[in-house]
Amino acid sequence: IIIEIMEKLVSSWFNVRPLPEAYVFPPEQRPGKLFFPQGKSIPVLDLGGQDRKETIQLIMKASKEFGFFQVTNHGVSKDLIADTLALAKEFHAMPAEDKICECSKDPDRSCKLYTSSGKYATEEKHYWRDCLIHPSHSFEKYMQFWPAKPVRYREVIGKYSIEVRKLSSKILELLSEGLKLSSGYFSSDLSESPILLINHYPPCPDPSLTLGLARHRDPGVVSIVLQGDVHGLQVFKDEEWIGVEPIPHAFVVNIGYVLQIISNGKLKGAEHRVVTNSTDARTTVSFFVYPSNDSLIEPEKALVNACDPPIYRALKFKDFHVDFLSKSADAEAVQKFISSRSIY
Repeated sequence: IIIEIMEKLVSSWFNVRPLPEAYVFPPEQRPGKLFFPQGKSIPVLDLGGQDRKETIQLIMKASKEFGFFQVTNHGVSKDLIADTLALAKEFHAMPAEDKICECSKDPDRSCKLYTSSGKYATEEKHYWRDCLIHPSHSFEKYMQFWPAKPVRYREVIGKYSIEVRKLSSKILELLSEGLKLSSGYFSSDLSESPILLINHYPPCPDPSLTLGLARHRDPGVVSIVLQGDVHGLQVFKDEEWIGVEPIPHAFVVNIGYVLQIISNGKLKGAEHRVVTNSTDARTTVSFFVYPSNDSLIEPEKALVNACDPPIYRALKFKDFHVDFLSKSADAEAVQKFISSRSIY
């Protein structure tokens, strides 16, 4: 199995052969133009501003209109950001055998390394990415299964997880105030089980034919992404793709399906995708705020009434997540599954 995974990792062979047919997407799914006119971008919010009321207004506006925004002056140190990105790159640069051994310690596979979407054996086309994923909470339970190489991985990623979790709490507190929900609304089981994804997109021989990730929305409450300095993330807005400009030391934040359901559609995550390029590897660190598996996800009662009835049904996060993983690239199918009009 280890040899099989080693051979499939894009980073194991990207520079020795042309783009394989299995990575060539149908014309209607290809990236099209890879460079976009300047002037269109997602909002950038300064979290260090003095006026909390104004910050809440801006974050709500961005969440309603785009479902995506970047944050600066967020409280996570530049040194920690630099160390985290350096370690993420160092991990993916290790020999394939080392990477796989470092991610195979937990029989329950809480920490794993995979390529493409995780459904490699059954998917029609493969994505141009390798991915390390593991829980970013309950350190006493899970950290023993995190990679021990590179040597400072656990130390730095542990610190990073704590700081970005604090940032996620700050953002969710602003959003809960904006929705007029109680203070600490999201500090319960709704944000109990964050996970960390370290995605790696090697240089690609023909970026116009393939994707790092297809068009999708994220499943959780919010996602907080450290995207480094290489272009690749694009957001779908007003029937066109907008490139998300890399800003040094900023985080990209996007609204997930869980927050969309809780807010009864007042906040809505945008569809996004990742394109590749032919010259630079792109390595990103994503922190997904997930509820516990048994959390009941439903429109918050304070946000629905006779004039504004619930448009989503109640369901456990684990049931939603299993369905999401089977349909994630099909937004209509996911929407149908969570809709209150669904009959199952």
